[in-house]
Amino acid sequence: METIPLSTVSLPRLNEPAPEFSATTTHEPKKLSDYKGKWLILFSHPADFTPVCTTEFVAFSKIYPELQKRNADLIGVSIDSVFSHIAWVRNVEEHFGIRIPFPIIADVDMKVAGLYGMVHPGASSTQAVRCVFFIDDKGLLRAMMYYPMSVGRNMDEILRVLEALQTADTAKVACPANWRPGDKVVVPPPQTQEAAEARMKEGYECTDWYLCTRELAWPVTSET
Repeated sequence: METIPLSTVSLPRLNEPAPEFSATTTHEPKKLSDYKGKWLILFSHPADFTPVCTTEFVAFSKIYPELQKRNADLIGVSIDSVFSHIAWVRNVEEHFGIRIPFPIIADVDMKVAGLYGMVHPGASSTQAVRCVFFIDDKGLLRAMMYYPMSVGRNMDEILRVLEALQTADTAKVACPANWRPGDKVVVPPPQTQEAAEARMKEGYECTDWYLCTRELAWPVTSET
């Protein structure tokens, strides 16, 4: 099969269209465009039948209903065959009582891995590191996370980032460090001297003109 030379691949960049892909999965052939109108979390794992990856797939399956409530879907990928994926999914269900509800891309030709910069030769030239890509409902890449093979991902953080991105988009705000739904959000800073002088009188909770926060009504809407 044709493979994409990793040294020639341009890595995806934030706020640009996510690379289109078409791939065989454990459910049926999938394309990125199939998810238009929904958020998509695309994540890679090093290999099937490995211990940390198994714990992650159990954990991803548990948060899947929460992702769906937030108009988000989930798709995994590794450089394994579809037969390996199917056998592993069945093994996870047998040993953990967890059914994997989302598709897994069989990326034996490394095309998806190449498009998204999932293979880091310093870690392995034949396995993907643990990547997470947040793609919005318009197909734009909004956030990326990379983890080493030895560290499993935190599902709370994945949910938190999704909620923060959606909140920032809907309410036209920013989310501060350690933000959680229900916390105060950051008001975009003024862009002119005149606006900076007025900011302190606008009723926000301000440390200074460039750092002001406010409460949001929940659930968040564009009118919040």
